[in-house]
Amino acid sequence: YRLFTERAYVEELLENTVPEIQRTHLANVCLLLKSLGIENLIDFDFMDPPPQDNIQQSLYQLWVLGALDNFGSMTILGKKMVAFPLDPPLSKMIITGADLKCTQEVVTIAAMLSTPPVWFRPKERADEADAMREKFTAPESDHLTLLNVYNQWQQHKYSRIWATEHYLQHKALLKVREIRQQLCEIMEKTGIPLITCGINQDAVRKCIAASFFHHTGRMKGIGEYINMRTSMPCHLHPTSALYGLGYTPEYVVYHELVYTSKEYMQCVTSVDPLWLARLGSVYFYIKEDGVSKAEQRKKEKKEREELEKQRIEMDNRKREREIEEEKRRPTKKRKVVVVGGKRAKGEMKTKVKRRRIGL
Repeated sequence: YRLFTERAYVEELLENTVPEIQRTHLANVCLLLKSLGIENLIDFDFMDPPPQDNIQQSLYQLWVLGALDNFGSMTILGKKMVAFPLDPPLSKMIITGADLKCTQEVVTIAAMLSTPPVWFRPKERADEADAMREKFTAPESDHLTLLNVYNQWQQHKYSRIWATEHYLQHKALLKVREIRQQLCEIMEKTGIPLITCGINQDAVRKCIAASFFHHTGRMKGIGEYINMRTSMPCHLHPTSALYGLGYTPEYVVYHELVYTSKEYMQCVTSVDPLWLARLGSVYFYIKEDGVSKAEQRKKEKKEREELEKQRIEMDNRKREREIEEEKRRPTKKRKVVVVGGKRAKGEMKTKVKRRRIGL
């Protein structure tokens, strides 16, 4: 229960709670509907229709991640991602981990990000909690810090006492273990092997960069970044592993933004800009020396013509499929009966048995 003043209850609260589908990100919902064969999500008959901007942003994110092609159809990657009950970036991170041979580490990070924070920081023992947290810190990555927490808890046989001594939420860790087991079962069904990369932590950071490159920040000042896509200012949180690193990485990717007194990046990892150009080529590219603006415009024009050609081919294929489906449909033969007309030769007259109706 929550306690409100009468004024807040009357003037500030809404009469009805806003449906969750109208105030949350819909990328996972859109991907699921696409997998069910629903192509036009803008005109889909939702019970509580969300704003069209939310749907368009979700479809755009799926296209950026490679789950949808240029015409809104699901790709092979999208069909793999829909098997996981996670946000699309986390699903892609697991699938990318199979290519870079670090699925064991990536699935643990995905499970840790799918639960509330595991840290416990009481006010009266804040310094002790911070000191314990530094023991798990991995340089240049909050994601790897979460990985260290789970691995050490696993080495101590999932001990409640050990978790309490290190100011960790034991219930949250149990939830992480449960989610991780479910994800491992899905990976086994879909044929994704569970393999480890050992001490090669760059492979894990590459998977994170490949999944969250749309949340990239570039250094603007000490502890201050700007989002490279929206130019929104964002800051490192004092509890981040990168905050006390000794130097400020130029490029970082983050899981999400949290607003308190200002916009803070939650779960940050430093990345190499070359990784962004290779893994996030939708947004980033390496500027080539000696290429003039005229040549760049010519290249862009050629890409647009190629895209238009693909769209025409897609429309023709779609039209051909509709014609084939129309031909395959069984047609029922209808017999036209003329009332009061003459009977054909040889056609017998059907006798109707009269009934006697009495009152």
